[in-house]
Amino acid sequence: MTSTAAKVTRYREPVAKPRTAKGRARLTVERLAERYPGTAKELCALDHDGPFQLLAATILSAQCTDARVNMVTPVLFAKYPDPEALAAANPEDVEAIIRTTGFFRSKTKSLIGMAAALVDRFDGAVPPRLEDLVTIPGVGRKTGNVVRSVDFDLPGLPVDTHVLRVSKRLALTEALPPAQQADAVKVELELNSMIPAAERGTFSLRTILHGRETCVARKPRCADCTLNDFCPSAQ
Repeated sequence: MTSTAAKVTRYREPVAKPRTAKGRARLTVERLAERYPGTAKELCALDHDGPFQLLAATILSAQCTDARVNMVTPVLFAKYPDPEALAAANPEDVEAIIRTTGFFRSKTKSLIGMAAALVDRFDGAVPPRLEDLVTIPGVGRKTGNVVRSVDFDLPGLPVDTHVLRVSKRLALTEALPPAQQADAVKVELELNSMIPAAERGTFSLRTILHGRETCVARKPRCADCTLNDFCPSAQ
C-alpha cells in the first residue's frame, strides 16, 4: 500500500513565514504529513471493517473517546454484523451494549435509524455521496466526510473541535467573520478552498492528532510544535 505521505503535494518555495492563509495551509499539509505519515485508513483511530462499521463507530464517537468506542464496537458488531440485523434490533439490547459511550438512548435511535435507512433506501450499502449520507439518521457532514475519506478514499474534510481550534490559531480561517470561524460547515468550505481534494481527509485526521498532542486547548505546546515557525499564534 502506498503511503499517503508519498502522495502529498510537496511545496518547495523557500521556507519563509507565509503571509497568506493559503501559504500557511500548504506548509501545514506538508509538515503534518511528515509528523503523522499514513493513509486516512491508517490514521483513523476507530477500529472497523468497512463503511457500515465506520458509520456506526463514528455515530458512537460523539462526546466519547475513540478508545471507549473501540471497547464497545466488537460486541455491537458481533451481535449486529450488518444493517439488516441492526435495523431489526431491540433498542433496549443496543442501549445495554453502548451505554458506556454516553447519550446511549439517542445514539441507539440514530444507530437503528441509520441501519433502517441503509436497508430501505440504499439496498443495505453505505452510499459514498455526501448528499446521500447526510439524509441518514445520525449522520451529518462531519460523519459523512469521515466515511468518505477513510473508507471510500474520496474527498472529505471532517471538522471537529480540534480542526476548528488549530485552523483558527493558524489563521487559516481569517477571511471568515469571527462568528463563522466556529461554524464547522463554513470552516470546512473555507479549508476546502486551500487543501487539495486528495489530501482533505488526511489533513483533518492529522490536524486532530496535532490538536490532541500539541495544539491543545488550554495551553498549547508551542515550543514542541512543528508549525511554530510560521503559526501566527505561536508563543
